[in-house]
Amino acid sequence: MAADPENTLILTLEDGPVTIELLPDVAPAHVARIKELAREGFYDGVVFHRVIPGFMAQGGDPTGTGSGGSNKPNLPAEFSKTPHVRGVCSMARTSNPNSANSQFFICFDNANFLDGQYTVWGKVTEGMDHIDALPKGEPPRAPGKIVSVKVAADLAKPAPAAKKPAARKPASKSPKARPSK
Repeated sequence: MAADPENTLILTLEDGPVTIELLPDVAPAHVARIKELAREGFYDGVVFHRVIPGFMAQGGDPTGTGSGGSNKPNLPAEFSKTPHVRGVCSMARTSNPNSANSQFFICFDNANFLDGQYTVWGKVTEGMDHIDALPKGEPPRAPGKIVSVKVAADLAKPAPAAKKPAARKPASKSPKARPSK
């Protein structure tokens, strides 16, 4: 079955594209927020400020410090039985389970100790090697940057056709220019 473009995210890093399958059946409000922020260009230019080998890469904070978020209200938790395994995308939050906003993380490896405590909203289907290549650190000395985040359905939309100039009436020829009979 082909991926649903409305529920596919293209996260472009400096190293290349990462395709993420969104999971609206698991976390509908979180998926809606990720798509809303992506469509606003919120994530474009934001860094991965916390990258821990064998654990996860965290980004989505416009300040790059781990303490920022969007101006939208925090989301209530949508915990599920979906396990935190390699490639899973989940929301970061404070100690308050209902504090997810814009920050997210992508698991490098199994992190089952997070199951049922963080909201899983997607999974990487292609390009995990680009996540693996992010500079490591808390924060990294030179953090990896998100070039753009786009909903695939928006990329598939054809660009509006350029308007053609209005057809012009041929200039009337003067009587002198008429061919003679």
